[in-house]
Amino acid sequence: MLSPRKAIRILPSYHPPLAGRADGSLRLDFNENTIGCSPRVLARLRSITADDLSRYPERGPVETEVAKFFGVAPAELLLTNGVDEAIHLLCQTYLDSGDEALIVVPTYSMYRIYMMSAGAEVIAIPAGDNFQFPTEAVLNRIISRTRLIAIANPNNPTGTLAPADDLLAIAQAAPHAAILIDEAYFEFCGQTVLPRRGESPNLFITRTFSKAYGLAGLRIGALIGPPDQMPALRRAASPYNVNAVALACLPEALADQTYIQNYVAEIRDSRARLENALASHEIKFWPSQANFVLARIGSSVADAAAFTDRMRARDILVRDRSSDPGCAGCVRITLGPREHTDLLLIALQEAIDALGIAPHKPQDPSEQEASLP
Repeated sequence: MLSPRKAIRILPSYHPPLAGRADGSLRLDFNENTIGCSPRVLARLRSITADDLSRYPERGPVETEVAKFFGVAPAELLLTNGVDEAIHLLCQTYLDSGDEALIVVPTYSMYRIYMMSAGAEVIAIPAGDNFQFPTEAVLNRIISRTRLIAIANPNNPTGTLAPADDLLAIAQAAPHAAILIDEAYFEFCGQTVLPRRGESPNLFITRTFSKAYGLAGLRIGALIGPPDQMPALRRAASPYNVNAVALACLPEALADQTYIQNYVAEIRDSRARLENALASHEIKFWPSQANFVLARIGSSVADAAAFTDRMRARDILVRDRSSDPGCAGCVRITLGPREHTDLLLIALQEAIDALGIAPHKPQDPSEQEASLP
């Protein structure tokens, strides 16, 4: 009888809660751009012809343009079908059965799934107090079988940021492993290891155009890596992995940096407003460097679910993250521009009053540390 490989049979599934997201609610649950892409992108979409769609896409010229934007050589960059494909390609290129791959939890769940699909053993290292990046714990866990380390920076769902020096130290401590620094939320914090990529020949960096640029529906990302390693990743990639519409629109999105800068400025302002509101209600949150804030609404899964349901009743979608390690009772709230934050803060106040959410009382000795695996 036909049967999938064991690595696939035991793979956890990822089911994003998409139901009801097209009903006009304010979508503060998936870390998307809540007002959409640049008008220049929409204008380019309107100009696409039937002839454009009938040809196989050619990514080379656009890769050259994107490489110039990032200040890297074209040989260092591969456009991918979202950052998800970049993660998948790294796993397929560098992992094999019996290898180990390291992640710091909580983090983006697809790292684990793609690592497991390649047959690797995934080692989950708990974050430190207040979700600080556990540099020493990662360094101490590197062994000869460690072949891939994936780090989201800023991290999702915590919004925390690891120091660039620590990330480079990890890369240099594991020269036999691929080190992925996933900078999906770079625009909202400004820290990047990109200018220092030459310090370690095993360093890979990903960027997405799904967040600040508002192109989540087009599924396009970028993988930047050592020029001597990128040919192997290109061999593993489909020759037509990025569609023609995405390739046509990306240059227009990159050209409109005024739009991006204005949007990011509003998100940073909204982030401060939300964090101030949570602090005024004595609700535990983790200061964020991304376009979202993680807050502990209660002490249990039921508390987070009740809050999420209450916000949905007000047509605002937020993400229950209670199932993540160390996140019992936590909800992740995506940030939008000022007008969206006005609506969010009104609904937040109503939910706090209706649910009787009490001020946060830390556990002893370390609430977050005690709840991690």
